[in-house]
Amino acid sequence: MFRLRGQKHGVDATRPDYDVVILGGSLAGAATACLVLQSRPGLRVLIVEKSVHFPRRVGEATVEVSGFFLSKVLGLTQFLNETQLTKQGMRFWFARPETATIADCGEIGGRYLSRVPAWQVDRSTLDEEVLRRAVMAGAEIRRPAKAVRVILRAGGVQRTVLEVEGKPQEVTSRWVIDGSGFACLVARQEGWFRRNPAHPTTAAWARWRGVRDLDGLDLARQHPEWAAACRGIRATATNHLMGDGWWAWCIPLKGGDYSVGVVFDQRRVSFPDGPAPLGERLKAFLCAHPTGRCLLEQATPVDGDVKWRANLAYCSDVLAADGVVLVGDAAAFLDPFYSPGMDWLSYTATRAADLVVRSLAGEDPRPRLDDYNRDFKRSYVRWFEGIYRDKYDWMGDFELVQTGFRLDLALYYMGVVSQPLERGAAALRDPVFSLPASEIPYRIMRLYNRRLAAMARTRRARGVFGRHNHRQRFLLNGFLPERETGPAVLRALGSWMALEVREGWRSWFRGPGGG
Repeated sequence: MFRLRGQKHGVDATRPDYDVVILGGSLAGAATACLVLQSRPGLRVLIVEKSVHFPRRVGEATVEVSGFFLSKVLGLTQFLNETQLTKQGMRFWFARPETATIADCGEIGGRYLSRVPAWQVDRSTLDEEVLRRAVMAGAEIRRPAKAVRVILRAGGVQRTVLEVEGKPQEVTSRWVIDGSGFACLVARQEGWFRRNPAHPTTAAWARWRGVRDLDGLDLARQHPEWAAACRGIRATATNHLMGDGWWAWCIPLKGGDYSVGVVFDQRRVSFPDGPAPLGERLKAFLCAHPTGRCLLEQATPVDGDVKWRANLAYCSDVLAADGVVLVGDAAAFLDPFYSPGMDWLSYTATRAADLVVRSLAGEDPRPRLDDYNRDFKRSYVRWFEGIYRDKYDWMGDFELVQTGFRLDLALYYMGVVSQPLERGAAALRDPVFSLPASEIPYRIMRLYNRRLAAMARTRRARGVFGRHNHRQRFLLNGFLPERETGPAVLRALGSWMALEVREGWRSWFRGPGGG
């Protein structure tokens, strides 16, 4: 276990300024503050936030676990229903060179409305609301203030150096919670920050105005059979454009704007370069896909809101030590596909708050630290190995994604979503794949994702990759985690086995990179 520099546990008896200093007042930091103060209302909590007002940021889509966290744990249901959009699952669009219109695109998604709540959120308004609630619960906020450095002392008083109106300030606390997001202040400062070179992805995104309504009458009149195939709502799903080595998201926001961006594997895709502004290049890239062209042909990116980020995946070597704990993106990030970042935030904030509250109640935190680091590192590694390693190899193939998505979704409901629904908020103390019961599901997921990647490589070598992308549709009726995931898993496993018998044998005896 990593030891912070400084003194032994409990030697420094100096009373710090605060019990907890939280770096970052957006969702990760503010949510952790709310949880700490729910458990111990009298604690002295300081939140340090560098912005005067939160800007919009990526991470707008919740899924079922993060939806549970926001609504049932933080109590935001009314706020979410009044100010955000209810999310209608995920939808995937595929194309071949001959695909001309959205009605010709391969489509995977729900036939009806979603049964377990999730939302499409404007992060600027959500973050402000959670921060407001943290302050109402008793947290103090210093804003705008920038955390410059944290001087850590194991088991003693932590010193945080701030910059406020250009002048240095210092505050002390027993605990520091780093919710600084992609800045990863503590992990970078301490040398804990590690890129994931096995997953070299880059993203470009913007907020857009004038995006076409997928449920509008004009499209329904142009393509009546296509419109009638979905009994629910297409536009408020997270719509994914799927390509060979890349995918793009289209997320509607309350008020009419959309978040639209692309993520690509740098080993497979070269994003257009040149003198044109990034927003124009992003639009040209997305409009090469028929669904992207349908949605964005008349759309324009919002001035000043076009962003780029390379090498998305990383993890801190240490996620908690005696006096500091990392939450949300400050601890790790994997990939935006399936929106796991908000789930990770839910688990890290819940476990961090529990650790800190127990310590401040007099419990020695050191016996729990090894478990904390082991559980979250295992969760990160297994999420990557089970879901994301080489996934970009097969993203652009309708049939392979249909098989993989059915398995991913059913196992997510069976093994992940079911836990907080059955056990309540306590389930969020156990990150995904951290319990012994997850061993077999993890190995199954890792196996079929590797097999689908291998089949994608053989299809590409044979010139048949994406052959089913044109005019194919697979719409799920949806299911409840309490009783329908078992049959769904069995049906999806059967589909995978049939694929193996039909063509998987071509790659059974090839190496990992064989084609």
